[in-house]
Amino acid sequence: MFIILGVPMLINSKIITNKNIIKKTTENLKFNKILLNKKIIQNNFDVIEILTFHRIDDDFYDKNIGISLDVNLIYTILIKQFKNVSITKIRNKSDLNKLAKRKPNLVFSGIKYFDFSHKKIWLNEFLDQHGISYISSKKSAYDNEKDKSFAKKIMQKNKIETSQFFIAKPGQYKTESSLPLDYPLFVKPLDGGDSIGIDKNSIVYNFKQFQEKVLEINLNQKSVSIVENYLSGKEYSVGIFEHKLSNSLLAMPIEIIVKSDKKGHRILDYHTKQNDTEKVTAVTNPIIHKQLCDLAKKAFKVLKGSLIGRIDIKMNDHNIPHFIEANLMPGLKKGYFYRSCAINLKINYEQMILKIASNALSSSNNKFNKVLFLRKGINLEKKIIKKVIKKLIA
Repeated sequence: MFIILGVPMLINSKIITNKNIIKKTTENLKFNKILLNKKIIQNNFDVIEILTFHRIDDDFYDKNIGISLDVNLIYTILIKQFKNVSITKIRNKSDLNKLAKRKPNLVFSGIKYFDFSHKKIWLNEFLDQHGISYISSKKSAYDNEKDKSFAKKIMQKNKIETSQFFIAKPGQYKTESSLPLDYPLFVKPLDGGDSIGIDKNSIVYNFKQFQEKVLEINLNQKSVSIVENYLSGKEYSVGIFEHKLSNSLLAMPIEIIVKSDKKGHRILDYHTKQNDTEKVTAVTNPIIHKQLCDLAKKAFKVLKGSLIGRIDIKMNDHNIPHFIEANLMPGLKKGYFYRSCAINLKINYEQMILKIASNALSSSNNKFNKVLFLRKGINLEKKIIKKVIKKLIA
């Protein structure tokens, strides 16, 4: 009796030398190890397409991009671990339909929508219809967070701390006494990101300042304003990773420290972000760390986020964390999401991209394919065992 791949075998009464058994078994154990290594099987079979598109103009580019990607860099990173990676340019609806027919295991893209013949096609919605995985949340979740007032209403409904607010457009409030909240107030555009429209004049102390800021936002950002009670405490951002297979959330908080202005205020405005003059550090206080993680996870869940995201939080003057806003399509360059990964997980940029891809590939849309691949491996293993036995008996 002897063992091949852990299975006791008896070949008539024929004696086979230990040397031959070890040689044959070792060869097949090596092959078996490679064959059944889940990661290698996945990397050999999974097909990833990185999407780009024909750029029409700067305005269109800003509106329909949720995550700005360096597609060539992403390709260079992914091809090191995954064999079937390509960059696909989507020029028209036909290109999109061809993508659906190819049915890749993962689309790596930050595109929100395409506008073909003046009709919007939301990419993630389209991919859902064709059972194709992607790296961020569903369109319905994005709809929850893109309007800051709607996101805050969801927080209020779920008893998650967020500052009181109201919406304002030029001329809507005629007198100071008609304002729903007391000063100081913080005024910013209702939608949009990167702190565009936020500056030293965002904190208002009187009716004139309020009117001027609301008018400025309307003229420059073509937006109404969301007006909140001003939160004077520290500012944080919390990166979120959802592990699909374990159905768990990993929260990665960072503190964002901005130089104070003449009045002692620390305003994370557009120019600060653009010039990268803020300081980003780890959250070392265990109590605050837990508070931030708990709030961020709750916010991510109630917004119905998936896979990756970022939740912005600020303290009030009593050091109580408040939800500010969410970004369920966080930037994947070296912004706050990357820094939250680097600081909390001790990983570099390449490792972050690979983690995002591997995690997205493990989502439910790909489970069926992976089971098939593993079955193919097991069936092949059985054939090899039979072949080895025949040779040993001969």
